[in-house]
Amino acid sequence: MPDYRKTVGTKDKPLTLKTPPRTASYTMHVEEKDGRDILVCTVGSTVLHHDIRCIDDLAAMLQSHGDWIPLGSKDEKQETKEGTVEHWARSEDNPIGGWYGLKKNFRGRFGMYIPPLMEHLGLADVEHNARDNRMRFLAR
Repeated sequence: MPDYRKTVGTKDKPLTLKTPPRTASYTMHVEEKDGRDILVCTVGSTVLHHDIRCIDDLAAMLQSHGDWIPLGSKDEKQETKEGTVEHWARSEDNPIGGWYGLKKNFRGRFGMYIPPLMEHLGLADVEHNARDNRMRFLAR
């Protein structure tokens, strides 16, 4: 796995990103927790944690999918639509067998905050419409 600290940032120098509709800004950085690297996403005063494997796993899923896939961002307690990035990020069928979000009650919105990071890293194309955005693998 690549060292994402160099491209995603650290707590002292986080990466600033915008949501897919480009209506809100948030920061992302890599931090060590319990002996492993995690992604830390800060949206206002809300802090979300994601398993850093989501970057490589999502890239592999997008490549395998081969076409645009809806983001489908939802809060943790909302039902997701099958065939969306959000649904995949909590599915027992993904490579880790469940949630990439690590903080109970703050595990949703994967489809809102991870796709812009993937775009920044040059791993995906992301649409920037007011709603119903999609993403696809970006072959390098």
